[in-house]
Amino acid sequence: MRRTKAEAKETRQQILLAAEKVFYEKGVAHASMEDVARAAGVTRGAIYWHFANRADLVLELSDSLPLPQEDLIARELEAENVDVFGLLERVGRQWIELLAADEHRQRILTILLRCDATGEFARISERQNDIDDEHMQTLEAAFAKAQRQGRLCAAWTPHAAASMLRWVIKGLCSEWLLFGRRFDIAAEGGEALRRLFTSFDAPAVR
Repeated sequence: MRRTKAEAKETRQQILLAAEKVFYEKGVAHASMEDVARAAGVTRGAIYWHFANRADLVLELSDSLPLPQEDLIARELEAENVDVFGLLERVGRQWIELLAADEHRQRILTILLRCDATGEFARISERQNDIDDEHMQTLEAAFAKAQRQGRLCAAWTPHAAASMLRWVIKGLCSEWLLFGRRFDIAAEGGEALRRLFTSFDAPAVR
C-alpha cells in the first residue's frame, strides 16, 4: 500500500524529531541510523527512504532553524544615515536572546558544534563555512560604511571589527552551549556587545 504525501511528511518529521533527540544526547559520531530508527519507531528502510546518511539528517535539522531576517537587515544597512552600530548591536542582542529562549535552537546548534568536520560530515562543515563567509561579507561591508560615516575608531579596520564581532558572538554561544550554561547569556552577552561596540565607536570630535 502506497503512502500518501501527508503520511510521508509525517514520517519525515517523526524521524527528524528522533534524530534531534538522539544526536543531542549521544553526539552524531556516536549515534547510528539504527538508533534514530528505534527512537522514531520506524524501520531503517524508512529512514533511508528519506535520508541517505547522518549528514543529511544534520543538514535538514540545521535548515529547520529560522535565520535572522537578513534581507531586511541588508535593506536597513543601505539607508544613507543608518546607525550601523545601533543596528548591528540590536541584531546581535536579538540573536543571543533568541538562543537563550529557544531550546530547539539550543539543541540544533549544540549538535552542529559537536559534529565532526571530516568524512561523511565534511558537507556540514562546508555549509557552515559558506554561511560564515556570507555573514562576514555583510558585516565587513557594514563596518566599512561606518568607517565612511566617520564612526569607526581608527584602531579598527572593517575586517578586524567584523571578525571580532563574529568571534565574540560565536564564542559566547559555544561557551554557553558546550560548558554547562554557567552564565546568563542574554544579560552578560548583551553587556559584552555593549562594551565591544563602545570600543568600535570613534571619539566625538570636539
